[in-house]
Amino acid sequence: MRILLVEDDPTLAAGIREALEREGWSADHVGAAEPAVGAAALTAYDLAIVDIGLPGMDGLSLVRRLRREGRSLPILILTARDGLEDRVDGLDSGGDDYLTKPFLLPELLARLRALIRRSRASASPILVVGPLALDQVGHTASLGGEPLELTGREWSVLEQLMLAAPRVANKSRLAESLGQWDREITANAVEIYISRLRGKLGARMAIRTVRGIGYRLEETPR
Repeated sequence: MRILLVEDDPTLAAGIREALEREGWSADHVGAAEPAVGAAALTAYDLAIVDIGLPGMDGLSLVRRLRREGRSLPILILTARDGLEDRVDGLDSGGDDYLTKPFLLPELLARLRALIRRSRASASPILVVGPLALDQVGHTASLGGEPLELTGREWSVLEQLMLAAPRVANKSRLAESLGQWDREITANAVEIYISRLRGKLGARMAIRTVRGIGYRLEETPR
């Protein structure tokens, strides 16, 4: 999953980005609204975190502009303002949730997971494909009830495959969800993680290559 973080406080942004990466997510950070508009036009982000108090164009104006441009990604608004009117303005501007500073990182991550579930119309954080299960909250995976040991990027690729199943997960989209501006992942590099996952899933699950498009995850017929 790839997240756009728009925050002008470099210390806070570094802490949030580190927490997101520990969760297995990729985050692109910008410190102002104008570059955020350009980033959103170039990259299909899964979610955005936007601070209200930005230099130049403020966060609410940024959110309104993203919505006017047809960006439907979930948006979590960060702000030091905690009045009712401020929260209403944030939500009415197009934000999906509102978190007041100072906050604890576990609450931020929980709110992000809830936004992702709502955007994908999934009431449960547990993804299941055949004997394979993935807990998006606990950040664990199991096959036939046995735990799977996965790296952060393996987990992220598997999550995207399971979210797409039974449809095909686009190869370029997989690469984009893993990459960051300072550590871009090529479509060819995705093949490495697919190969590793195939080895860990064994004979019970198959990751089929759909030439020119991507990969489909499916249970292997017995």
